[in-house]
Amino acid sequence: MPDPRTCPENKELSPVVVLYLAAVALPVRYTLGPLQMTSLRTVLALVFVPLLIRYFQSSDRKAASTDLLFVGFICWAGLAFTQTSPTHALENTGVLLLELLGGYLIARTYIRCAAQLRATIKVILVIVMLSLPFAIVESLTGQPALITLIDAIPGLNSVASVSIPPRLGLERAQTLFAHPIHYGLFASTLTALVFIGTRGCWPLWCRLVGLSSGVLASFLALSSGAFLSVLLQLLLIIWAYTWAEGRTRWFVLIGLCCIAYVLIDLASNRTPVRVFFSYATFSAHNAYWRGLIFEWGMVNVWQNPTFGIGLNDWIRPPFMHSGSIDNFWLVIALRYGVPGFVLFAAAYLSGLLRVLFAPIPAESRGLRLAWVICFTGLTFTLCTVHIWTSIFSYVFFLFGAGLWMLEPAIVQSKTTPSRAPPRFTRFPRVPA
Repeated sequence: MPDPRTCPENKELSPVVVLYLAAVALPVRYTLGPLQMTSLRTVLALVFVPLLIRYFQSSDRKAASTDLLFVGFICWAGLAFTQTSPTHALENTGVLLLELLGGYLIARTYIRCAAQLRATIKVILVIVMLSLPFAIVESLTGQPALITLIDAIPGLNSVASVSIPPRLGLERAQTLFAHPIHYGLFASTLTALVFIGTRGCWPLWCRLVGLSSGVLASFLALSSGAFLSVLLQLLLIIWAYTWAEGRTRWFVLIGLCCIAYVLIDLASNRTPVRVFFSYATFSAHNAYWRGLIFEWGMVNVWQNPTFGIGLNDWIRPPFMHSGSIDNFWLVIALRYGVPGFVLFAAAYLSGLLRVLFAPIPAESRGLRLAWVICFTGLTFTLCTVHIWTSIFSYVFFLFGAGLWMLEPAIVQSKTTPSRAPPRFTRFPRVPA
């Protein structure tokens, strides 16, 4: 059975997608008057208006409700900023609009079928493999070669080189991003996408090389949060291969997770959240600290439920000197209030769950499984890390890259379809 979600006439990956991914991976910054620009923001600013025009010209919009929820979130964020951080409201709303909606709409507009999504995976894999030599050198020497090279170019600068104590005898590689966690998270997205998403199209050895490259790059970041995504994806891949195909296996897994949650809550003197943090971090100290961040972050959320606190500092005990919040979902609620979190979570869950249960043919099920496993891993990982700038835009670009699976059949050609062949008859065919 042919896949009704086939590509339009041109199955090749758009150069806009390649340019976007290159901009994500290049840590180039420069100032434009009062604005701090990056390679990614530059690309998004140039393509955003043509992107909107192309988006509205398309008639297939099964995922329009998810699109509108993200737009609603950005509108609410702009309103919230005017109440909490009015002097920076316009600038920060504009950056949020570009980085979230820009990357998301590039994927929604230019990734419209299985072939284009697999081509996107290939580009991401090439970027990770090209970055691996830099990451290995950085893990051994502590010198981010690409960042240092960009800083040496007049008129340009790069992300700040992060000074973090070594782990396991190795330096933590940030390589392309503002933080090692971001590099590890970027590479971790290849785990399921390469191994399951390209099955049937790439040979096994090629999938294993791609998987190994992503796992190695993610490991070199030496981030428990980023590597948690890899481990969860690998466990879900093993579960998927162990059980026969069908939805029953996933309902069984969800049931087991619910039972485990209840048992941990009953048997442990800690909350399940604290137990989760203890296994999702490299050290007991980090687990304890993330537990404190979550508890005090929620105190701030309930004290400022409508508009959040914006860019202002959050209330915490005096001994918590750092204002860093290692929980993306918590930052959304804290910065934009409960309504902002609800809009964002509704957009995320509606897209993820609708793709999960969408009736699609067998040819696309491998890609769907890979995409859902990837975002299941990311969902839990984002409970332990915060993302911003390039990696933030990339995660929701990748989210938008899977929503073509909700679309109805796409017309492959505008040409008039040929007539059906005539039935057998003993009479000669009369010319039209």
